[in-house]
Amino acid sequence: MDTISGIIQKITFRNETNAYTVAVLRTKTEDVIIVGTLPFINEGDSVECEGEYTVHATYGEQFKVSSFTQRTPENAAAILRYLSSGAIKGVGPTTATRLVEKFGTDTLDIIQNHPSDMATLKGISMQKAMQIHEEYQKQFGVRDIMMMLSKYSISPDRCVAIYRKLGANAIEVIKANPYVLCEEGIDFPFELCEEIANDYQFDMSSELRVSAGIEYVLRKNLYNGHTCLPRKKFVDVACRLLGAKESVVEICCDRLIECFRLCSENIDGVDFLFIPEYHNAEEHIAARLCSVKRFINTAVTVDELEIENVENRLGIKFEALQRQAIFEAFESGILVLTGGPGTGKTTTLNAIIKLFENRNLKIELAAPTGRAAKRMTELTGMEARTIHRMLEVEWGENDKPYFNRNEKNPLECDVIIVDEASMIDAILFDNLLKALRLSCRIILVGDSDQLPSIGAGNVLGDILAADIFPSIRLQKVFRQAAKSAIINNAHAIIKGEKAEFNAQGTDCFFMKRADKYQTLETLVSLVCERLPSAYGVDPLTDIQVLCPSRMMDTGTLNINNVLQSNLNPFTRDKRQLSYKGVYFREGDKVMQIKNNYDITFTKDNGETGSGVFNGDVGYITDIDIRAQILRVRFDDRIVTYFSEDLSQLELAYAITVHKSQGSEYDYVIIPLCDVPSRLVYRNLLYTAVTRAKKMLILVGDEAIWDAMAKNDRKTLRYTSLQKFLKDNAFNVDF
Repeated sequence: MDTISGIIQKITFRNETNAYTVAVLRTKTEDVIIVGTLPFINEGDSVECEGEYTVHATYGEQFKVSSFTQRTPENAAAILRYLSSGAIKGVGPTTATRLVEKFGTDTLDIIQNHPSDMATLKGISMQKAMQIHEEYQKQFGVRDIMMMLSKYSISPDRCVAIYRKLGANAIEVIKANPYVLCEEGIDFPFELCEEIANDYQFDMSSELRVSAGIEYVLRKNLYNGHTCLPRKKFVDVACRLLGAKESVVEICCDRLIECFRLCSENIDGVDFLFIPEYHNAEEHIAARLCSVKRFINTAVTVDELEIENVENRLGIKFEALQRQAIFEAFESGILVLTGGPGTGKTTTLNAIIKLFENRNLKIELAAPTGRAAKRMTELTGMEARTIHRMLEVEWGENDKPYFNRNEKNPLECDVIIVDEASMIDAILFDNLLKALRLSCRIILVGDSDQLPSIGAGNVLGDILAADIFPSIRLQKVFRQAAKSAIINNAHAIIKGEKAEFNAQGTDCFFMKRADKYQTLETLVSLVCERLPSAYGVDPLTDIQVLCPSRMMDTGTLNINNVLQSNLNPFTRDKRQLSYKGVYFREGDKVMQIKNNYDITFTKDNGETGSGVFNGDVGYITDIDIRAQILRVRFDDRIVTYFSEDLSQLELAYAITVHKSQGSEYDYVIIPLCDVPSRLVYRNLLYTAVTRAKKMLILVGDEAIWDAMAKNDRKTLRYTSLQKFLKDNAFNVDF
């Protein structure tokens, strides 16, 4: 690493979102172009930079800054230049001149420590003086945090989040209790807080540490789908993590419950612990669903003649369970409609929609993901929206989603139909219910044999298990669907029957391979050569590789690298950006891996909006190296990503089965080789198989298929919704 120091002469480029900056630094001997993440650097600043000299293909020699130290301007001229540059909001050249003329070299000390003195100058009110003071405090507060945490590689945007959460005294707060960095809104890993605490010789037996560890374990298990944990098992885990005595952990749990930072609930004689947000969500879902029966308009009914008219219009004959589902949709406030592929869910749904339309009832269609909503629109002919868009989501405090549709501003619909209900987590479903009028009918459609939601909760499973609302499971596979080996094999998985592959004219193949190397070689050949040659398909848009796991040689991480090098190799005229060892290249297929409600997009028709969601797949259209941004096309939307946003993207030539939920693909290839034992279970295989529309090809070891199909172990999730539903049912006349 080289070190250079000097005065910032000019800011030639700044990305205000991620603080990526290009500036001219005047050293004692020359002007140097410096580039890097340089928040709050302004013209006139004195800085010392550590980094290395590089040569940019377009812009020539630059100094790439890895870390920097900023010095406060020392003489009056430097202070004047610093303030005149607009470094502090509210201070322009005129105000800067008057301040320096009055206070000279003490100007910055006055701004920081004696702001009321500024109000003695004409044109500066006390309110403006305090605004200048607070802005200056903010800048140096964030800088101090960056300096304090520089050895831990904390990004500037995380330092800004710390300042927002902890305020001007953030340094003192962190030193007094490093574990505040674990709290929601900052969300540092507990292990990193341990490292910081150790460096500051924090008392490792402190109750502050134990309490932070308790909340950390509960929050971490949200990512495993649990909304709560059995207290006894939880205490054992916390003791091992913290190296603390059981009695200490128990005492801290009780104190966290007393101050409402945790909730406790006894379920079937077992004590469970919750993060309050999730306890409240499941409790409200149960109460809200059980209230629908009281408010539903029972005068809205349907008769046999109307159903026969729909049958004649559609040219079909409903089977008994389809007919029962139609009646229940009218007679009950809540209906759960489930069934595997080819069992007539869509046909039943279209009939229900038509009959509700005949009564001029306003219907809303919703789905958890953009792709699921798009498919719902195609199948019903009505516009379907994601639940997030329907609820008009925005960012709230600490980057938490805020829904504009709620109890005070409900949706104006009489019926809501939600598809892919197995994907809905507890928090999202709670917010959806808050936005519905009590008189609104609710129809949940899904496949209960698929994987549960990525987020915490087991909404569809718990509602079915509570068995207090009408639920219809369609089972008959209709004749047209029965011609598909994909559909037949999907049902064979659930029934524990033998699958059939490779029949003449089939759409489902199993290519047996001896090991992971042959499996990978065959997979690459299928994607890049054999399927495009035989069927004229596009390997990027028509083929999707689905992997049980991210890891191993046949996991998504390795397969994405291999397919990228084959389908979109690097060339001198193809620009790319790297993030933690992954290269994002123009032309790459990518997936958004977390909900981002704030990121903006522009549609082809010029319309703008915001929000990209977990599971959205797009293609990189162009990259601006200097600005450190790339643009991705998602269907008809173009989204701009800054360099710090790249953590939200993954290559998507291959994706995990979990990430494929709610989507369908024309051609699906699944490598079944070296599958981790924890992923060898039926729901995962079933979900993967049912993603394919035209052709399914499995490559690898057929014994893994058999093992997955036989293992009916459901994904274990600790939740309380089923219990709350049954409790509430006693208070309602069911």
